[in-house]
Amino acid sequence: MARRHGRRPHESTVSASFTVHLCSRAGCPTMEKMLHSAPIQATLPDCFIFPADKRPPATAAALSLPIVDLSRSRDEVRRAILDAGKEIGFFQVVNHGVSKQAMQDMEDVCQEFFRLPPADKAGLYSEDTQKATRIYSSTMFETGGERYWRDCLRLACSFPAGDSAMDWPEKPRRLREVVERFTVQTRGMGMEILRLLCEGLGLRHNYLEGDISGGDVVLHVNHYPPCPDPSTTLGLPPHCDRNLLTLLLPSMVPGLEVAYKGDWIKVQPAPDAFVVNFGCQLEVVTNGLLKSIEHRVVTNLGVARTTVATFIMPTTDCLIGPAGEFLSEENPPCYRTLTFGEFKRIYSVVKLGSSLNLTTNLKNVQKEI
Repeated sequence: MARRHGRRPHESTVSASFTVHLCSRAGCPTMEKMLHSAPIQATLPDCFIFPADKRPPATAAALSLPIVDLSRSRDEVRRAILDAGKEIGFFQVVNHGVSKQAMQDMEDVCQEFFRLPPADKAGLYSEDTQKATRIYSSTMFETGGERYWRDCLRLACSFPAGDSAMDWPEKPRRLREVVERFTVQTRGMGMEILRLLCEGLGLRHNYLEGDISGGDVVLHVNHYPPCPDPSTTLGLPPHCDRNLLTLLLPSMVPGLEVAYKGDWIKVQPAPDAFVVNFGCQLEVVTNGLLKSIEHRVVTNLGVARTTVATFIMPTTDCLIGPAGEFLSEENPPCYRTLTFGEFKRIYSVVKLGSSLNLTTNLKNVQKEI
């Protein structure tokens, strides 16, 4: 798949002197709130510019995440996943069972979606965070006023198969077929990784099946248009994922950064790989043995970047707490037992200053309840 190397055919370049004006919301048509379809201006709007002490550093070290080959022996794969998870919290997987055709089709159809005329997408725009299918700009987290250089198409898919796809966009015409095929294969990969984790942690192999992984599979198709001044803004704020497991189909255009040993490191995507990271619920279940690690997205000057994040989620009323296998008199529970719905309501605010200083801590968040 040579098309996955370097710049893809549909990843456009633009002059760094152009961008959109989005700070003034009053009276603007719906799609003008979206970065990729708004009128262009010559400067970065003030609402995207962070104070100097909160801006991305000029340079960040590059790191090739550990690569786990899922075709190797089961014992070897279990060890590799646990080692990578404990060391960095992120890893990449290859020979993962998602076909190259499904990956390429997903990339292509998502880029096609963002190239559609604004009128074809206007009905999907919503700022209602409870809507399963919508497009929106910036982030779903409450950030205290900061805005982020990102547009997103959110889709949800129920398992076993339900009627959730009925709300998906009708254009491009092949979107529903492509997304359904991609989601089934990607969720299958995620469930296998969870089984391998259970075996490696000494849990019964299906401990992470059922309600804890039985919520809708949520997809975020993230689109980061070229940004005229990447040094003063971010595509996504530093955050930890609130779900169980995240599987990212990355662009070969870099942008993801991970907190590691007190600094930010740039992730170098491997061809035909998924980037995997643990969500907060895995940290809770393992009583902190596995960590949900902060990550963020930086922008770039001239190339659009599109990624697909697949979130394996608990059901809203699933009660989640540390597993008994990780508790003892010497190791008491470090986390409260909460329903996933309660957890999401509590853990919905990104504190930009503290996150940029790498001090966000799930244990501390729960203590503040």
